[in-house]
Amino acid sequence: MAGEKRAPVTVVGLGAMGSALAEAFLRAGHPTTVWNRSPAKAERLVAAGAARRASVAEAAAASPLIVACLTTYDVTRRCLEPAAEELAGRTLVTLNSGTPQGAREMAAWAAGHGAGFLDGAVMSVPEAVGAPDTLLLYGGDDTVFGDHAATLRALGGDTLHLGTEPETAALYDSALGGILLPTLLGFLQGVALITSRGRPASSLAPYAAAWLEKIGAILPALAEEVDARDYGAPASSVGIFHDGIESLARDSESEQGASIDVAWLAPVRDLLRRAIADGHRDHSVSVLVEQLRRPPRAV
Repeated sequence: MAGEKRAPVTVVGLGAMGSALAEAFLRAGHPTTVWNRSPAKAERLVAAGAARRASVAEAAAASPLIVACLTTYDVTRRCLEPAAEELAGRTLVTLNSGTPQGAREMAAWAAGHGAGFLDGAVMSVPEAVGAPDTLLLYGGDDTVFGDHAATLRALGGDTLHLGTEPETAALYDSALGGILLPTLLGFLQGVALITSRGRPASSLAPYAAAWLEKIGAILPALAEEVDARDYGAPASSVGIFHDGIESLARDSESEQGASIDVAWLAPVRDLLRRAIADGHRDHSVSVLVEQLRRPPRAV
C-alpha cells in the first residue's frame, strides 16, 4: 500500500547472505540498520539507503527486530554479547548454520536477556532472497512469529512457521541439507558416464531435471509408508535398487566403463545388502529408513 509505514529492522552480519537479507528489507521499504565486524562490507548497503552503526549495541537499539546472519550460534552469541542489554523487549531472529541443540541454547540465551526469539533457515542461495518462491523456515513462539511475519516475508514469499520449538527450523534444515550432496553426486556420476563417452554434460542436465521432478512426485507416498510403517506394497522394492546398483558397480569395473569411480556408493551398497539380509528384498525402498534409524552392525 502506498505510504504504508514499514517496520524497522537491524541486520547483524553482512556476508553474502546477510547482505542479501539487508538488500531485501531495503527493497521492501523497511528502514534497515546494519552492522558488521568489518565496516567496509556495509558501504554498498549504506549507498542503497541502509543506516550503519559503529557498534553492535547501537545497531540492536535501532530496531525492534534484529536479524543475525553469522556462521554459527556460538559466533552469534559472541557478536551480540556487547548488545545484550539492548535485547530486552526486542526480537532476535537467527539465520545461521547449526544443530537443533545449538538453536535451543540460543533461544535460552535470548530469553535470559529478555528477548523474543525465532530461529530460521534460508533454503536457497543469496541471489534468491526476496523472491516470491524463496523458502524460509522458522521455529519459535507463535506470537513472536505473528508479530514479525509481515516483515520477514520480505526475505521470501514462501515463509513458513513450523512450530513453537525453537530448534524446528534447524532440524528441518539439517534434514533437507542431507539430501543435497548425495543428489548432486548422483548427477555428477551420470555426468562422468556421459562425458566418458564423449558427450557434453549439458546433454544430461535437462533429462536429470525432469527425472528429479518425477522422483519428487513419489516422496509423499514414501513418507506415508514410513509414517504407517507399512512397506508391503512397493512401487519400487529394495531388491530392484540392490540389483541396479550392483549392476552399475560391475559395469564400472569393465573395460568400457573403467573411468567411472563408484566407490562413493559402497555404503549405499552395504545398506541395501543389510536390508536384504533382514528380509526386506520385496519390501518398498522406504523400509531403508528402518536401517538408517539404528547403528550399523559391528564388523
